[in-house]
Parts: sequence; structure tokens; C-alpha cells
Amino acid sequence: MQLSAGAVLLALGCAVGPVGCGRAGLGALSARASSEAAAYADTDHVAVVTPSVSGHVENPTAGWSVDGAYLVDVISAASVDIVSTASPRWTEVRQAGSARAAYKPGDLGAAAEGSLSSEPDYLAYAAGASITRDLDRRNVSLVLSYGYGHDTIGRAGTPFSVYSHAFDHHGVDAGVTLMLDRLTVLAVAADVILERGDQSKPYRYIPVFAPGVAPSVPAGATLQQVTAAQPVSRVIERLPLARDRFVISARLARRLTRATARVEGAAYADSWDMKAFTGDARLLLDLDRRWSLGAHLRYYVQSPVSFWRLAYVGSPESVPALRTGDRELGPLMNVTAGARVRCELGPPSRTDAWVLVSAIDATYTGFFADLYITRRLSALAAVSVEASW
Repeated sequence: MQLSAGAVLLALGCAVGPVGCGRAGLGALSARASSEAAAYADTDHVAVVTPSVSGHVENPTAGWSVDGAYLVDVISAASVDIVSTASPRWTEVRQAGSARAAYKPGDLGAAAEGSLSSEPDYLAYAAGASITRDLDRRNVSLVLSYGYGHDTIGRAGTPFSVYSHAFDHHGVDAGVTLMLDRLTVLAVAADVILERGDQSKPYRYIPVFAPGVAPSVPAGATLQQVTAAQPVSRVIERLPLARDRFVISARLARRLTRATARVEGAAYADSWDMKAFTGDARLLLDLDRRWSLGAHLRYYVQSPVSFWRLAYVGSPESVPALRTGDRELGPLMNVTAGARVRCELGPPSRTDAWVLVSAIDATYTGFFADLYITRRLSALAAVSVEASW
């Protein structure tokens, strides 16, 4: 999912399992609907407010289900990247919707999904399909999926027909889920993502320094220090036109006496020579019949892409062919810690008919070789209400 101006929103899983309707004449049909409000803020002066709604309808007996979701991002930013281009704080709205349909009457199933995201200078759509197969009395599940997406990048206030560039991405995912015993599940997956086209940001300008000056530019140099170093030019970002990504991930979940524990990890590499590792641990405690409390800890670290430079070297007549100021392509690490509270508010006969969930995550990110900032603190809070019948 592409978010404008580097705004980062993390999806907080707040859904509960489907509940049979129990109403006369509806048989096994069940449904749930939820509404969530999330807010993000960081020390780089970016704030995002995201209201969203989602729904799910299924018939477990017939084996079909349908999902839909819609959200709005209201983004306000005055980050150092914006200030460095002499631009004022800006606010924009992004809208996104998605739908999914699945059919699995037995051991073999299929699903199809699609999404659309729009903002003043960015349009993205994607579609995909998957096939699942259960083996060994459903102790083993196999999945194979393919997805395609097309993104169009433009400038706010300028029609795409006047200025835009695009890139396409294809993704293939293969995975297996194993029931190790009645309380333990292991899932392993491999992903390949192929991207083609121009992903460069039209607003991002990169300072280029003379050969004798660049080595003296320190990490975290302020805008005043960069200006004092007298860049020989400022040039628009230019990225390679192809990128191949590879991910291997594993997740282990186990049900304990009054808790559920989950650990997962992922290793990443791509053709831009970036390598990354993610480790994640979650624990959900059952306090009583209605209340549960969750804790979350995540660690992430990455190396820079091959063409990353703290200070690019060039002259007014010759600049590096590839250059970027996107610190998400540089060397960094972050640590996220969070908590989640879930309360079932329904009647005693069906306590999960109404569910209230609140969650908060705080993240520290360290940038090891970047201009302007060396660290960022951010927080994401969300509250959701869900009804099922």
C-alpha cells in the first residue's frame, strides 16, 4: 500500500472469528461489521487520522465468504523533507477501498480480491487470486497466490495526462501451514515481488556536493549545515526502473492455558542490494471471559541500497545517475512496542456479539547515515468497535 509523503500507518488486527447467526431462517449465515479510528504522529511533524469501516459475510456450511473495507487518510505534514524544499505544511486526503471473495466448500478453495487507492497525486489499483488445498485431514494447508498492481505517480494540481509516471508490480506467494499438534500451528511462506517502472518521487530533490565537501557533511546535518556546505546543485530523485524483492517468513503460534503466544520472523533481500530482517513477538492473555490483554514487540533492521549515499558527489555538469533522499532506503533500525485491550460487551449468551478493541504502538527508528535527522519517534493509536450476528 502506498501512502503519500512517507506517512506510515500500520494495520492493527482487531477482528474476531465469525459467529453463527442463530436466527430462524438464516441457517449458517453469519456477518460482522466494524468501525475503527486510528491516529498516527511522529517527531518529524507528520500526523495522520484514519477512520475506516469493514464488513464480512459468510456461510461456513456452503463455504463462501465476502469481505469489504474502506478507509480515509487525512494527512498533515511539515517534515524536514518538505521544509528542505522551501514548501509549507500541506494537508491531503487519501481514500482506499478493498474487496475479497472466497469459496472453499471442502479441502480445495479459491479467493479473489482487489483494491483501489486514490490521492491528489497518486492512483493505485491491485488485484489478485489464490488457491488453497488442505491435506492430511486439514493438518496441512497449502496456498499459492498471485497479485498484480499498477501505480501512477503525478503532481498535485496537475492532470496525469500532463505529467505522470507509472510502475507495475507482480507478486507470487507460496506457503504451507502445519498443525504440529492441537495447540500449535507453524506457517512458512516465500514471496517474490517484481517491480517495473519509475518509482521516483517528483517532489524529492537531492543536494549534490563538490568532491572536497561531501566527506565533511555529517550524518544528521541540519538544513542550515547543508546550505552552508554550498551544494553545487539540487537534482530530482532518480531510482532504477526495475526492482526484484524476495522474502522468506515463518510464524509459530501456540495456545497456552490462558494465553496465546505468537512469534514470527522474516528475511528480505532485493536487487537493489538491500537486506533486512524482522522479528516479532505477541502475547494475548485471557483475563476473564470478557477481557483480554495483548503485548507486542517488534524489531527491524536493514542495510542500504547500493546507490545510497549520505552526501552525493558531483558537479553542475555531472550528477550521479541514481540518487535518492528516501531515508527508508538507507541503513536503519526500529523497535516497536505496543499493547492491546479487547473487551466483549455482548449479552451473557453471546458476549462477542459486540467487541471493543483499543491498541497503541510506539516506535523508535534510528537512521544511521542520513541528512537532517538521525532518529524518529512515532505513535499509533486505534480504537475499533465490532458487531457480529
